[in-house]
Amino acid sequence: MRSLESRYQPPAMVSGDVIIMLGGGATADTPNVHGKGHLMGSAANRLLTAAQLYHITGAPIIISGGQVFANTGKEAEIARHILLGLGIPDEKIIVEGQSLNTTDNAKFSKQIVVERDFTRPILVTSAFPRRSGNLKILLIGGGGREHALAWKLAQSPRVEKIYCVPGNPGIATVAECVAIDITDNEALGKFALEHSIGLTVVGPELPLTNGLADHFAALNLKVFGPSQKAAQLEGSKAFAKEIMHKYHIPTAASAAFTELDSALAYIKEQGAPIVVKADGLAAGKGVVVAMTVAEAVDAVTMMMRDKAFGSAGNLVVIEEYLEGEEASLLAFTDGITVVPMVAAQDHKRIFDNDQGPNTGGMGTYAPAPVVTPAVREQVRREVLQPVVDAMRQEGIIYKGCLYAGLMITAQGPKVIEFNARFGDPETQVVLPLLVNDLVDIMEACADGRLADITIEWDDKAAVCVVLAAGGYPGSYNKGDTITGHDQAESQGAMVFHAGTGSKNGQVVTQGGRVLGVTAVANNLREAVDKVYQAVPAIHFDGMQYRKDIAHRAFNRSDR
Repeated sequence: MRSLESRYQPPAMVSGDVIIMLGGGATADTPNVHGKGHLMGSAANRLLTAAQLYHITGAPIIISGGQVFANTGKEAEIARHILLGLGIPDEKIIVEGQSLNTTDNAKFSKQIVVERDFTRPILVTSAFPRRSGNLKILLIGGGGREHALAWKLAQSPRVEKIYCVPGNPGIATVAECVAIDITDNEALGKFALEHSIGLTVVGPELPLTNGLADHFAALNLKVFGPSQKAAQLEGSKAFAKEIMHKYHIPTAASAAFTELDSALAYIKEQGAPIVVKADGLAAGKGVVVAMTVAEAVDAVTMMMRDKAFGSAGNLVVIEEYLEGEEASLLAFTDGITVVPMVAAQDHKRIFDNDQGPNTGGMGTYAPAPVVTPAVREQVRREVLQPVVDAMRQEGIIYKGCLYAGLMITAQGPKVIEFNARFGDPETQVVLPLLVNDLVDIMEACADGRLADITIEWDDKAAVCVVLAAGGYPGSYNKGDTITGHDQAESQGAMVFHAGTGSKNGQVVTQGGRVLGVTAVANNLREAVDKVYQAVPAIHFDGMQYRKDIAHRAFNRSDR
């Protein structure tokens, strides 16, 4: 992600459909205008602010007149080139009028808004105030989800500094990366105390099921993320099923087994299609949707006898196959109040048309049309709020992000799984649509006052395409040089680093899912077109990606 000058920071809640910069370009003494010169003066600050706003909203920038370059006669040219150097695509820069006085500027801007049917203009008349916050944040994790979280957290004017453990080269543009084992609670707590961390945000599931939130609570450190007991909703599929069945939360019928022979007998009795799940954490790969009895037998044998997922397969859950369309609905919660986010839809299979083996997720988009406003409210009422209430009745307060993986069936929404954290890659499309300051929401969750926050969402659409290493989800190469991510960003996309590392000053592949390329636009079709225009700029050996992300939204019979 391109790192802009951080002295001036726009508020994270800003949104609009056009950015109007009143008063020309930068300064007459900017020597190299294509992003290489220094920026000075109030006009330069307006340029910088406009660029920051573009990277938040994706809205076009209109340069409305100005006299700051009256002595050069090249106001528009210099302003345009500096914006290009700050990562703004040329087609997003519009020059309207020059050498107008301040009063005329205001009149002219109003005329632009009316004539072009803009409804939410952002007027940039001066730079945003200097970052005044002193909050230090510790972010745990090093994937695409954490890059998206770091990107959003860094937009808060309350934040002074972000540390990320362990981080990645993309995260390093907005945070200081620190090499600590994410399962070492003692070392993480010591670091947080020594660096006066005011808020810790836990990205992946492993530290949560390992009790990191409990350890930090004992040290009187504020943390966004559920306790070890609460994280059982993800850490044990059998536990989640017990809660859902006990409290009548809609889900598939199921049975749990610790002995292979009993599991095999159950499969033969039930027939196929049927779903086999390893009980514990398996990096999103411990689920097999078996279309035949033979596939189900192979899956159970692989998990229980061959230990393909280690101890996660000591217990397996076998459940009925649900017909319908999948969706993901994440929610913020403080243990009492539950506020759903924008619904997303992931694409688990590695190949187009939902073919091939399951992965951790090859792309996603939001909002997902299968989750209508009525369905979203039904999920809140019948799934999200009841499970948080159920946990509380069990003596467990669930605070943080609650992820519901859903199947929207003819009988209504049913839960496929719960996760105890932000989804990956769902986070990469949900957070770009969040209007609020994420820090405010997370602190409200941790403090038990989420009911005091009004959460708003942009009415745009976001699409993320995951670029994976060749061979994934099987064995794959590491250390291949990645090029072109800056060019993709210059075309208006956001590039979130997932499995990347550094080698000899270059960014290289280090995981199966390497990058997540995200685009935001006024509607889903525009967002899809925008992201697939940016993806080809990126290259690494063996790169593979799906070319049909969001296909279900366009193929719906009720669209």
